[in-house]
Amino acid sequence: MSDRSVKTSAAPGTLYVVATPIGNLRDLSPRATDILGSVTLIAAEDTRHTRQLLQLFGIDTRLTALHEHNEAHKANALLEAVQRGDSLAIVSDAGTPLISDPGFNLIAAARRLKLPVIAIPGACAAVAALSIAGLPTDRFAFEGFLAAKSAARRAQLEALSAESRTLLFYEAPHRIAETLHDMVAVLGGGRAASVSRELTKRFETTYRGTLTELAQQAMQDADMARGELVIVVAGAASEREATPVDVQKILRVLASELAPAQAAKLTAKITGRGRAELYEMARAFARDE
Repeated sequence: MSDRSVKTSAAPGTLYVVATPIGNLRDLSPRATDILGSVTLIAAEDTRHTRQLLQLFGIDTRLTALHEHNEAHKANALLEAVQRGDSLAIVSDAGTPLISDPGFNLIAAARRLKLPVIAIPGACAAVAALSIAGLPTDRFAFEGFLAAKSAARRAQLEALSAESRTLLFYEAPHRIAETLHDMVAVLGGGRAASVSRELTKRFETTYRGTLTELAQQAMQDADMARGELVIVVAGAASEREATPVDVQKILRVLASELAPAQAAKLTAKITGRGRAELYEMARAFARDE
């Protein structure tokens, strides 16, 4: 029998990075269950949340909290225990640890100490959303959460505006409408995109369209602002085409002197982009002034 089908037990003096379900509990792999049940200690982002998961699978391993507020001073004590021969698993509230979650300092320190670090792979919301977005998957850039304030968020988007890789973002439900509005203003409303919510859960939904269409839907559909969200956005156009930054610069100049409809009409003639999309962008510029 292949060793890949045999029950896995945690090795002494080893740190495990264990992915947990993002919604559907059946996504917890048998190997993850084995490791969580056999390590000496589990470092969890929220021990109350993780304890509920462990109880469902009959796991009673001891828990300790490891989150953004205590990781810096707690990592050393945890790694000293691993050096003495304990085995340690790190989990986040959902998905793969360290992906917009705590744990980087712990893993980096473990690597410096040359301790064994093993990944127990599983669910990841960003990869799940990318796989069903219908956008290029050969090259992509994960950006995590954008800034909460619009000015800072737009500055981040400006820095990404020429990026040709598919872009992935996490976003809080109460910010989805304003974030999509900022994406239209900075990246251009014509970019193909998707918004996935509640992945693997009962009300899982993926919205697809242009950024303009998704921004409009976010204003009209209250369900879009419920649950955990992943935004996937097509990368910038090739250099042979007018890039979103070029179109935006042209439209901004014209919109500063002309009514939105006229600015959109002239920009469409110059760039070949659709007038309706450009009109919405011009109106967005006017609202921001």
